[in-house]
Amino acid sequence: MSKAPRKKSRAKRINLALQGGGAHGAFTWGVLDRLLQEEEVEISAISGTSAGALNGAALKAGMVSGGREGARENLAWLWEQVAGTRDFQVEQWMLPYGVGALSHAMEYSWPVMMADAVSNLTSPYASGPFYRNPLEDIVAKFDYDKVCNGVEPYFFICATRVRNGKIRVFSGDEIGPEALMASACLPTLFRAVEIYDKETERKEAFWDGGFTGNPALFPFFRDDLPADLVVININPLERTDLPVTPKQIQNRINEISFNSSLLRELRAIDFVQRLIEQGAVDDDRLHRVRVHMIADDVLMEKLSVATKTVPNAAVIATLRDAGQAAAEQFLERDFGKVGKQSSVDLRAMFG
Repeated sequence: MSKAPRKKSRAKRINLALQGGGAHGAFTWGVLDRLLQEEEVEISAISGTSAGALNGAALKAGMVSGGREGARENLAWLWEQVAGTRDFQVEQWMLPYGVGALSHAMEYSWPVMMADAVSNLTSPYASGPFYRNPLEDIVAKFDYDKVCNGVEPYFFICATRVRNGKIRVFSGDEIGPEALMASACLPTLFRAVEIYDKETERKEAFWDGGFTGNPALFPFFRDDLPADLVVININPLERTDLPVTPKQIQNRINEISFNSSLLRELRAIDFVQRLIEQGAVDDDRLHRVRVHMIADDVLMEKLSVATKTVPNAAVIATLRDAGQAAAEQFLERDFGKVGKQSSVDLRAMFG
C-alpha cells in the first residue's frame, strides 16, 4: 500500500512506542511502512519491546543505511524472515472466511494444541543440549553497527531482569543479538537470556520486556526529544467477549499483564500534565508530553493467541495492511494535533 505523500512542510518530530505481541507485530510493520512514506513525519526516537524491538531495530538499521526507503525495505525483509516467504499476496487466498476464522482454526489445530500442552507441562530447559532460540538466526543478521549508531532515531529496547523483576532498558552499543532475544523471551517458551549487565556488574538473566515495560516511555523524557509520543498498540485494551476457554483466559491474562506497565506510565503522564495545567508545579522542571495512539482493537479481538506464536503469512499480510490503514487514519484525523495537543483522552481512558 503506497500513498502519495502530503505536500511537504516543516516536519513534525515524534517518538514511537512499539508494543510487543509476537507475530501480531506485523501490524506495527504496516504502521511504520506508512509513516515512513510521509515526509512530514520525522522519527526522533523509538522504544520497543519484543516484536516492537525487532521492528525498531529493522527501522533503525535501514534508516541509517538507506533513509526512509532503506527502512521500509529492511522492515519488509524482517517479516519475510519471520513468515518464511516473500509472497504475502498469494498467501491471502487462504482467507475465504476471514482472518479471525483462520486464527481460531489454528488455535484448535492438533499441532498448536500439542505444542501448547508441551509448553505447559515441560520447561524450556528440559530439551538439554538440543535447545535453540528460534529468533537467533534472524537477530544474527542485523547490522549492529547501524542499529547502535548514535544518530536519530535513538533506539531503546526493554527486557525484564529475572532476579529482581525490574525493567532493563538497553540502548546504544548495549544492543546486540542477546538483548533483542531477551526482550522477546517468553519464559514458558524460551530459556532466559543471560547477559553481562553493566548496571549491576554481574551476569543477569532476562525475560520478555512486556512484563515491566511494553514498551517503556520514560526514555523519551529528555530535553532533546520531542514532547509527542505515538504508541502503536497491538494488545487490545478492551475485549467485549468474556474469555471462557483455558487458552482464551490465559491470553487475556497475558494481555492485561502486558498492558499494565504501559497504562501505569500513561496514568503518571496524565497526573503530571494535570499538575502543569493547574500551575501546581513549575513547567520548566517537568516534561510536557502529548500522547497519540495507533491501534485496531476490532481486528485484534478477532485473533487468537495462536497467531502470535505461530507466524502465518496470510495473517501477517492482513495485519500489515491493517497497520497501513490505521496509520493513514491517524495521519488524516490526528496528525494535525501533533505539536499542539494529545489526540488520546487519557482521563477518559482511565475513567
